[in-house]
Amino acid sequence: MNKMFTKLVSLLCMLSLITGAGCMKKEQQTITWDFDDLEGWEYAHQDENPDNQCVLEEGTLRIFTRAHSWDRKKVRTSETFTTGRYTWRTYIPQMGVGDMASVGSWIYCDDHHEIDFEVGYGKDSVRLEAGAAPDEMIAYMTTQDHPNKSVYVAIKSGWHIFEIDLSRVDDNYFVEWIIDDEVVSSVQQTFGTEFAFHIFCSVENLRFIGDHQPENENYGIFDYVKYSYHE
Repeated sequence: MNKMFTKLVSLLCMLSLITGAGCMKKEQQTITWDFDDLEGWEYAHQDENPDNQCVLEEGTLRIFTRAHSWDRKKVRTSETFTTGRYTWRTYIPQMGVGDMASVGSWIYCDDHHEIDFEVGYGKDSVRLEAGAAPDEMIAYMTTQDHPNKSVYVAIKSGWHIFEIDLSRVDDNYFVEWIIDDEVVSSVQQTFGTEFAFHIFCSVENLRFIGDHQPENENYGIFDYVKYSYHE
């Protein structure tokens, strides 16, 4: 009886260790893409221009759009993800005055389940309301639906850390938008992990974000993208 009991206790301990190790691995899962290559990514352009315009340069990804065009250039992860922290280190340049162009760091499931950072020069009316200085761009933070929300802040041109944090509250996603370690917006969604997201990097000439079709070539640079799992 004692031998059997000892064996049972040992077996339970081993199972506990294995299970615990598995949980720890899941909870500590972090994936970083440094853009030495595009392994794990695929093109997801949404225009009629056949050129990719996504260039790897010394461990960074540079994406650009042409002047006088409606280029929409983007790459996305092949895999999808749910709860966790999504991080982009992104360079926001001084973009063309009034140009309808956006540097995007965002996650997407479908047109109704999308959470974004879109950064561009912005409409004059928005810049005035945000109190944007000449060397600042407008960072829009949006959810497409469930609920639909869009807020914006002025940020300096240069390198920034953009983060979207998805946690679970009452089995639905709670979203926080974070710029350079500061939470700048949040919202409770009405859907949860039944919807998983691709991670996107993009530069697009978008009609909503400025006052006229771009008169300049605009670009964004992505140093790295990181996903860290948490509940």
